[in-house]
Amino acid sequence: MKLRILYHGNCFDGVSSAAVFSKFYQSKISPNAEIFYTPTMHRAGNAFDPKQFDGDENAVVDFKYCPDERLDWWFDHHQSAFLSPEDEAHFRADKSGRKFLDTTSKSCAEFIARIACEKFGYEDASLAELIRWARIIDGALYESPAECVELRSSALKLMQIIEGEKDERFVEKIIRDLTAKSLDAVVESAEIQAKLKPILQRHWETVELIKRRAKYERGVVSFNLVGDGIDGYNKFIPYYFHPETTYTVSLTQSSFRTKISVGSNPWSPRPRRHNIAEICERYGGGGHAVVGAVSLKPEELEKGEKFMREIIEQLQFDD
Repeated sequence: MKLRILYHGNCFDGVSSAAVFSKFYQSKISPNAEIFYTPTMHRAGNAFDPKQFDGDENAVVDFKYCPDERLDWWFDHHQSAFLSPEDEAHFRADKSGRKFLDTTSKSCAEFIARIACEKFGYEDASLAELIRWARIIDGALYESPAECVELRSSALKLMQIIEGEKDERFVEKIIRDLTAKSLDAVVESAEIQAKLKPILQRHWETVELIKRRAKYERGVVSFNLVGDGIDGYNKFIPYYFHPETTYTVSLTQSSFRTKISVGSNPWSPRPRRHNIAEICERYGGGGHAVVGAVSLKPEELEKGEKFMREIIEQLQFDD
């Protein structure tokens, strides 16, 4: 029995969701299932390759819906969960009882755990710490920007590795380890420690770069990291240096996309007044009410710069 899990790549909640679903599946559905993992990334157009659904059963966690008839399980919590109205209609018509959406859940990992308990009678206390941190990280429920940027806990160190790791096999090992070990034990392993030092060095270099590049104007911090070799960064760095801001907008570029990232400051002195997912959806992106992104083709840099300017103008306050 082969299970293929497609999860949100380079995302702590995506990895946690894959681990939680794996333990549930092997405990309640198929104890002898052989599980394989595929990271899925937001990009321009359809995010799925039909060849990815190669399991006897296939699951997507913490990512957009796919109407492929080979999709057996689906869990998501994003407001922008569907690529089209037709995809949403396909989901609404599903009668399998194995596809679930809750846009109010702070993390997909906690949503999977809740559904596993309520509908399948499965609960695993050993996953509680992982689920708690997935909620904190994906829900931005930190005590302060410093807690996230300074990366003092095991979960936040692991988050930094997951967000920057290019080796799919290494992330797969993290998922498998999280089904059997505590967060502290995973981070203390020799493999993680070997990765951690250079990653932390790059993190602090990025912190300094964003400090220099970030510009604040009328409630919005913005910066452009194209050409700096950075396709991802700790999203709370802007609030670390600009606690006065309400929003942040940035532009990055990688080999597979040009990306506009849009976020809101959980500690802002002025309340958020926009639904970020709705703004990003106007440009083909999506996300949550408090955070979102737009993914374009890698060569569409000029379009990305234009969209970035327009989004900043929509978010800025009048004063």
